[in-house]
Amino acid sequence: MSDYDLILAGAGHAHLGVLRRWALVARPQGRIALVNSAPHAWYSGRLPGLVAGHCAEDACRIALQPLCRAAKVELIESAIDGLQADSRTLHLADGRALQAQWLSLDVGAGLLPPPKTGDAMQVLAARPIDEFLAGWRAWQQEPRRLAILGGTPSSVELALAIAGQVPNLALFCGGPLLPGQSLGLRLRALGYLRLRGVQVREHCPIGRIEDDWLLSGDEPVWRGRRLLLGSGARAWPWLRASGLACDAEGFVAIHDSLQSLSHPQIFAVGECATLLDVPRSLSRSSRQGRVLAGNLQAALQNQPLRLYRAPRQGLTLLATGDGGALLDWRGWSADGRFYGCCKDWLDQRFVRRHHLAG
Repeated sequence: MSDYDLILAGAGHAHLGVLRRWALVARPQGRIALVNSAPHAWYSGRLPGLVAGHCAEDACRIALQPLCRAAKVELIESAIDGLQADSRTLHLADGRALQAQWLSLDVGAGLLPPPKTGDAMQVLAARPIDEFLAGWRAWQQEPRRLAILGGTPSSVELALAIAGQVPNLALFCGGPLLPGQSLGLRLRALGYLRLRGVQVREHCPIGRIEDDWLLSGDEPVWRGRRLLLGSGARAWPWLRASGLACDAEGFVAIHDSLQSLSHPQIFAVGECATLLDVPRSLSRSSRQGRVLAGNLQAALQNQPLRLYRAPRQGLTLLATGDGGALLDWRGWSADGRFYGCCKDWLDQRFVRRHHLAG
């Protein structure tokens, strides 16, 4: 078993921010490692542009080895199979066990399909992105009608990116489209989706799959052989099995300091963690990274920790698949290519900043 002062589990957006900060300024003393299943980290904000054919793969991902080298952090490439919270021991898919004095989790979440009967329906999840891209390339060899589950911003962006690449596209939302967003943004998104020929079904939760049918309750609502999971985060089972305090859905419950409620030597951020009254999202993960970097350094030096304060709902930009974007700023909405250029600039800046750090 290998012992570390700190292990960063997962190359989520918050951990990327931590590494970038340590690459630019002195990192805390001690033996530190990053564990990730791949040698790169994807920036999910550019995935719709990649699917729509507007950017290349290299423009959407960040090589971890240069960034870790600049931050003086050891990179360990392996998937995580389990965690023992009491001893802060990570069990890796390659059979290794790693133990640390402090542990930080930024492992994201999975997407699980509804219960399924039969093998007629092919199901592909938008995450992990490496697996999604491999499956999407195979589907592109023979385009067929497709359904997408999810009414979140990421699902809407995927639908607009895919529209026109398949003969028929349907988007199913368990509640309203874009819940929590302004009415103006919702109406603009609905207009774009309908203009592109996407069949939108709001308040139509899909409870199960029977052969090549999607069922909402007991009612068959769509028939086809391909289903894309665009949203609906599900916690990794090993988080609940670890002994960590979790919410009802299995996500790690944390304090404002980003520490586990039950194990203060374990931090958790991003989609794998739940902070009371704060929704999980990738944008939250990026902002949490600023507080996390300081708190990890403070923890290693036995100093007081800062508290994370979730910002108010700010700027929202949704790619429309044609080079434009939908914008929402505190209830004021707009759309067009200018906002698409703004989104592209912000996305490119995120990727460039982490490339430069290496």
